[in-house]
Amino acid sequence: MQSVPKTVPSGLVKKRIKVLIVDDSALVRRILTEMLSSDASITVLGAAHDAYDAREKIKALNPDVLTLDVEMPRMDGVTFLRNLMRLRPMPVIMVSSLTEKGAEVTLDALSIGAVDYLPKPKIDLAATLADYKEELIAKVKAAASARLRATTTTSASADAVLAKRDPQRQLRTTERIIAIGASTGGTEAIKEVLIRLPPDTPGIVITQHIPKLFSGAFARRMDACCQVSVCEAEDGQQILRGHAYVAPGDMHLLLVRDGARYVCRLDDGPLVNRHKPSVDVLFRSVAQQAGRNAIGVILTGMGKDGALGLKEMRDAGARTVAQDEATSIVWGMPGEAVAVGGAADVLPLGDIWSRVLQLADEMDITRSAVTGGA
Repeated sequence: MQSVPKTVPSGLVKKRIKVLIVDDSALVRRILTEMLSSDASITVLGAAHDAYDAREKIKALNPDVLTLDVEMPRMDGVTFLRNLMRLRPMPVIMVSSLTEKGAEVTLDALSIGAVDYLPKPKIDLAATLADYKEELIAKVKAAASARLRATTTTSASADAVLAKRDPQRQLRTTERIIAIGASTGGTEAIKEVLIRLPPDTPGIVITQHIPKLFSGAFARRMDACCQVSVCEAEDGQQILRGHAYVAPGDMHLLLVRDGARYVCRLDDGPLVNRHKPSVDVLFRSVAQQAGRNAIGVILTGMGKDGALGLKEMRDAGARTVAQDEATSIVWGMPGEAVAVGGAADVLPLGDIWSRVLQLADEMDITRSAVTGGA
């Protein structure tokens, strides 16, 4: 008697993620193809050697996710991305060389609408390829479910071109601290918050999952368009009102108390939640050193780094805010923070800056009432 093949209900069959690889290096195309093909939930539809080849294969193959080289002949990856996002938006992961120029170009790509980025695989370091494969697969899966951000032109927001403050202004220290953590989609989300904050905002410490060469370029970009002064954090640097300090891409950033002042402390410890810098490390230090004088904000990001740290901040009396699912590129980190009870407020990205300022004002009023206005 012939057996009847068993069928799986269609609702239980997981759809494979279809990926197209775009890179001018045949070796890189082969390595990325082999890595992604090793995961049962991913199908590599093919590879394209330049933007023109990619355009035709996108039309023919209809991929879910694109990995896109930055430097290619005939048309660079950022120009192609700009055209793609205008004509047919889709999740794109940039694959960039870790150079100063590569950092700037990759940040351009993220501002246009790329979901995430990866460095070129270090082919001569076989020991690192296993970790690279794991990260690549995780980012492709996150990108497949990411919410694409609507791109805007420079003229859409006047806040983006506000003049910088007088460099001779007198600055004072503050007991209030704002701590921000983010990952996938975070460079643009952080910008959306910082760009609207006034020059008298309490000191801000930021951990964004980002490579070392990218963190400096990111801080410079934020400094050029924000009223608050933004820099890459240095060890022992005093935290001042009207300033924001971005964790270097290869060091944990912690907040420590030095007498009446808060200062940045950089730590070259192990990876935490597979990250250095880690948002959990920053948030825990803020919980311990600032407690109820702090405001914690967790933005879009893959994974769960920062969720428990935000809960520790809330338990210590800090005000806490998480970005909502609808406006997050990936609702991993903020979603985990909500799940563990770390977020007192869950808000759209566009409302977070005003809520932070409102909370800071409320803290001022409470402090004034307790101290009698002293």
